Amino acid sequence: MTQQSFVLRRKNFWDDFEKMIRGGKKFLKPAAASFPVMYRELTQDLNTARANGFDPSIIDRLNTLALEGNQLLYGNRSFSFGGIAGFLLREFPGTVRSLWRSFGAAALIFYGAGFFMFFICVRFPETAYEIMGATQIQNLEDMYNPENFHYLTPRNVSSDADMFGYYIYNNISIGFQSFAGGVIAGFGSLLVLFLNAVVLGVSAGHIYNTGYGSTFFPFIIAHGAFELTAIILCAQGGLLLGYRFFFTRGLSRSASLREAAKTALPLVSGAAVMLFIAACIEAFWSSRHELPVALRYGAGIFTWTAVILYFLFAGQNKTVRKKTAAKAAKK
Repeated sequence: MTQQSFVLRRKNFWDDFEKMIRGGKKFLKPAAASFPVMYRELTQDLNTARANGFDPSIIDRLNTLALEGNQLLYGNRSFSFGGIAGFLLREFPGTVRSLWRSFGAAALIFYGAGFFMFFICVRFPETAYEIMGATQIQNLEDMYNPENFHYLTPRNVSSDADMFGYYIYNNISIGFQSFAGGVIAGFGSLLVLFLNAVVLGVSAGHIYNTGYGSTFFPFIIAHGAFELTAIILCAQGGLLLGYRFFFTRGLSRSASLREAAKTALPLVSGAAVMLFIAACIEAFWSSRHELPVALRYGAGIFTWTAVILYFLFAGQNKTVRKKTAAKAAKK
C-alpha cells in the first residue's frame, strides 16, 4: 500500500469524521449511533499509517482526531436529567429485551428453584430446619408473627429511615454479589442466584406452614416486583461475563470479558435503580400492616404489571410496535 493511494482512499472519511466531532451537536447527534464504528475505523487508519511509516503530518492528524474522538466516546459526561431519562426509558429496557434469552434463563433458575423449595417445605416441613437452622427460622417467625414486638421490622431497626438504610444495604449487597460472581467464570452468579432462590422458597414455605402467610405475602408482593427482578438482572450480567469467559469470539479472554462488561453495565445500572425503588417501597409501604390487605395486594398487582409492561414496551419505537402488533394479529 502506497501513501498516496491510502490518503486518496481515506481522506474523505477523515474529513467527515473531523467535521462531525468539531461541528457540535448539529453534526454529532445524527451520527451518534454510527460514531463508535467510525472511531474504530479511524484508529485502524492510524495504526496503518504508523505501521507503514507514512508522513508524520498524516500520523499527527489521525492521532489528533483519535484523541478527540476518544474524549467524546469515553470522556466524562456532565450530569443530565435527559440522559438519565433516556437510559431508563429506552436503553435499559431495550437492553433487557435484546438479551431476553439470558434473562429468561436466569429467571427460570431463580423462580424454578424458589417454587420447588416452597412446595418441598410445604410437603416436608422439617426441610426448613435442615436448610436454614433453628435460630434463623425463629427470627423469621418473629418477624411475621403479628403478636411479636419486631413484627415486619428487622431487629435493631426503629424507624422508617433506618429500615430504608437497612434494605438499601441488604439489596445492594445481594445485587453486587450476584453480578460480581460472574468473574468466577459465571459460577459465582449462578450459585448466588440459586441460594437466594432456595432461601426465599424455604422461607415462604415455612411461613405458610406456620399460618403467617397472611402477613408474609402482603408484605413482599409490592416491593418484590422490583427487588426480585433486579436480583435476576444482576445475576444475568454475571452470567454474561461467565459466558464470554468460555466463548471469546476470537478475542483474548480479558478483552472478551471487557466486552461482556460493557454489555452487562446497563443491566446492572438499571438493576441498581430498581433495588433503590424496592427499598423505598419496602421501608415506607410494605410494613404498613394497618392498611387493608386488599389494598396491599392491589398495590402488588400494580407493581408487577408495571414492571412487566415496562420491559415489554418501554423504549420501543413506533415501527417496532407496529411490527409486533402485526405479528400478533397474524397469530
